[in-house]
Amino acid sequence: MGTTRARWSRLARHPSRSIVLAFAFVVLVGAALLTVPAATEPGRRTDVLIALFTSTGAVSGGLSIVGTGSHWTAFGEGVVLALIQVGGFGITTLASLLALVVSGRLRLRAQLTTQAETGGLGGGDIRRVVLGIAGTTLAIEFATAAVLAARFRFGLGLAAGNAVHQGIFYGISAFNNAGFALRDDNLVSYAHDPWIVLPIAAACTLGALGFPVLLELLRHRARVRDGGRRRWSLHTRLTLATSAVLLAVGTLMTCLLEWSNSRTLGPMGSGDKVLNGFFAAASARTAGFNTVDTGAMEPATLLGICMLMFIGGGSAGTAGGIKVTTFAVLGAAILAEIRGHTAVDIMDRRISSAALRQALTVALLGVGVVMSGTLLLLTVTDDRPDAVLFEVVSAFGTVGLSTGITGGLPATGQLTIIVLMFVGRVGSITLASALALRLRDRRYALPEERPVIG
Repeated sequence: MGTTRARWSRLARHPSRSIVLAFAFVVLVGAALLTVPAATEPGRRTDVLIALFTSTGAVSGGLSIVGTGSHWTAFGEGVVLALIQVGGFGITTLASLLALVVSGRLRLRAQLTTQAETGGLGGGDIRRVVLGIAGTTLAIEFATAAVLAARFRFGLGLAAGNAVHQGIFYGISAFNNAGFALRDDNLVSYAHDPWIVLPIAAACTLGALGFPVLLELLRHRARVRDGGRRRWSLHTRLTLATSAVLLAVGTLMTCLLEWSNSRTLGPMGSGDKVLNGFFAAASARTAGFNTVDTGAMEPATLLGICMLMFIGGGSAGTAGGIKVTTFAVLGAAILAEIRGHTAVDIMDRRISSAALRQALTVALLGVGVVMSGTLLLLTVTDDRPDAVLFEVVSAFGTVGLSTGITGGLPATGQLTIIVLMFVGRVGSITLASALALRLRDRRYALPEERPVIG
């Protein structure tokens, strides 16, 4: 018994496993708090499944099956907001920040765990990274909340306290790409208000870039020098370029496909159509807010949004999906193979074989999870396949967009969505390594042989 306990203790100390266990613990604590009667509005009912679903969705930035503003009391909304903040900021990063505040130092194990959660930055950078993440998060959330609160107060006539409350809630929910809103129609009521739509879209986009990119942009520090020119790192340039392309393509796609749809963009003027097409593209990259009825979109639009949700945002941030750098590296590998190149080059840099293997593993694991979840849901529901696929990709990508079928799923289906949201948040690679019993170094190489491809 002592040997088994010691073995599990060693397994739990692995950085990636610690992240999984920490997220699971916070989800369970959040679910327990949401089952407290004080968290639910009078006349509403919160069972264990609703509490667990909401807690997982808040921590992961995923789906919800009850209206946040109508179902939860102020206490319940506070719990949801805290879960969103903790999930977006990063649980082990938050613990490291507390350790720095209390003792001014981090133990080696905490440094390794935080390093795993913040995207593999150097161990010597951990203190600076943690403090930088905290400052960046609070600054962007405060700026977004201030703009929104001013709009709610002076533009929409809300009482000062309510305006501040809503500004803070949407500021935190937006930057952490949670998609939780205080209205049952999400942001549909504000579809014609750019002073609400654009600040939220901006906060979502910044959160989706990832903390390594934000910190490098804010510090204006160039890590690479070529010909005397100061340049950002490859990761930053690749994230920014790919994100911009996906945002432009998503906006164009949504506008073209939904321009005449009488249930979405059709009744709007040209300016509002472009505004909401842009917002849909930005939100599909893991934010989860919607200004039009997602369930009323054309099937082609839903498929396009599925692709955006699956790709997601930047690494080591509040976004989900397989990440834009994974997508860009795989795209470059395909292009190199088509051209007959033996090496994969991006922006004057060669991509290592280890990065290629990791990108391929992340993408294929993501496809496997999405396909497995879709097959399982199709066995327990009669909903149309495109809506089921959309829901599964939204859960895995920790987006939160929904065609409206999640609330009507049976318990098995909702538990499946919960698992998908959790896996999407902790990351396929992190979960896979957490489940591995131990690392194995191969001390031999097998004879090489090439199978027929294609």
